[in-house]
Amino acid sequence: MHPAFVAWWRAGRGGSCGPEGWSGDRRAWFGGGCGPGRGGRHGHGGGHGHGGGDDLPGGSDFDGAGGGNFGVRRPLRFLAHRLELDDGQIAELATILDELKIERAQAAVDHRRSTSAFADAVLGDKIDDTRLDEIRADRVKSAERLQASVVRAIGRIHAILSAEQRKKLAYLLRTGALAI
Repeated sequence: MHPAFVAWWRAGRGGSCGPEGWSGDRRAWFGGGCGPGRGGRHGHGGGHGHGGGDDLPGGSDFDGAGGGNFGVRRPLRFLAHRLELDDGQIAELATILDELKIERAQAAVDHRRSTSAFADAVLGDKIDDTRLDEIRADRVKSAERLQASVVRAIGRIHAILSAEQRKKLAYLLRTGALAI
């Protein structure tokens, strides 16, 4: 393993965990994070700053309606590393991603609510087409709000990046390494 990668890895993981305890995207393979005897084959659920959470305030994985946003498990860490962001950019990006996380969570709640409403609508003896249209319209509005939030987030991210960083971001999007 390349020494620079190991140094980066330890810096991002509190210095106590190596690749053998990798939890990140390989959680399904290893069953957790670092240190034997803490759950799973090699790891734990994230008791000391990694494995079970995210880099964003709130500590939860960055996913919501439709899966993880920006297509990676820890978008802040991924983008900070790949775009070589400075501390100010990282702080602003954390704010942007946290707001987007809240929007995605709300969209997930709206989706569950509309699914429940659809289920209630089919319980009766007769289908109420007007009610079905209302539920559908609510679901569309929720999806449009989420899409608008993603567009705003992309605009805000664009504003904090240099020209070279924007080129790297465009490359990540084009190659599928980052999905929005």
